[in-house]
Amino acid sequence: MSIIDKIKYYSNLIDDRLKEELKSKNAYTNYIFEAMEYSTFTGGKRIRPIMAIKSFEMFKNDIEEVIPFAIGIEMIHTYSLIHDDLPSMDNDDFRRGKPTNHKIYGEATAILAGDGLLNLAFEIMTKYAYNNCNTIDEFRRNIRAINEIGTYSGSKGMICGQILDLTSSYDKMDEDMLLYMYKSKTASLIQAGLVAGAIIGGANEPEIEAIRNFGLYLGLAYQIRDDLLDSKEDSNINKCTYLSFHSLDEAENDVRDFSDKAIQELDRLDGKDTSFLKEIANLLINREV
Repeated sequence: MSIIDKIKYYSNLIDDRLKEELKSKNAYTNYIFEAMEYSTFTGGKRIRPIMAIKSFEMFKNDIEEVIPFAIGIEMIHTYSLIHDDLPSMDNDDFRRGKPTNHKIYGEATAILAGDGLLNLAFEIMTKYAYNNCNTIDEFRRNIRAINEIGTYSGSKGMICGQILDLTSSYDKMDEDMLLYMYKSKTASLIQAGLVAGAIIGGANEPEIEAIRNFGLYLGLAYQIRDDLLDSKEDSNINKCTYLSFHSLDEAENDVRDFSDKAIQELDRLDGKDTSFLKEIANLLINREV
């Protein structure tokens, strides 16, 4: 099975569970769940939840233990996109070729749809933890995974990256700040899924740190690749990107360097099947769109 076929398999599995969770419970909740579902199913590849599942599978086999966390991460990712697109933030009218949430449902409902997805994500994860953990150790792993996801997606992670993006002017952004923004806004949610999956699977501390570092380097390589792909767009002329500090050739070299570092971290996981994560890293870093 090719990496594309594997991604489709896991993506379909995740979509089925997302549809279950996003069913409205009564007539009064229909509208907000419709808005939440709209942005959840606008063509996302489900890369973050898939990486959570595959990180878990390096240590355990029953993926039902990690699915609630995987779909929680996808909901958090979707909420962040809804809010990013708002007129008060990036003011985007389209995402993945479709009208953004606020263009369909209005700004107020879009804010609430994002809030709804964020809260539902933690509702699903905590509900699984208290209903399904059979031992204290298992419960602690679940709670730690939830804490990691909350930290990576919160004001010290993804939200910090967004505020830096919004408030830092082109002439005041230096390379250190840019990389911190990339770590926070892009790498954080990749790390969240990978680290949560490993923790729930029972990974030890050195294994967790290797996976954490893999996510960091992958996220940086992914974002620099984005900058390279977007370099010819008019909308980026006055935007601070990696190419504000490096030439095209230097940026390409740094993508390879961060990619190599990511793979080196996986190679520290003796006896674990890291082939899928290596394949998906290669796919993301070398993409052309």
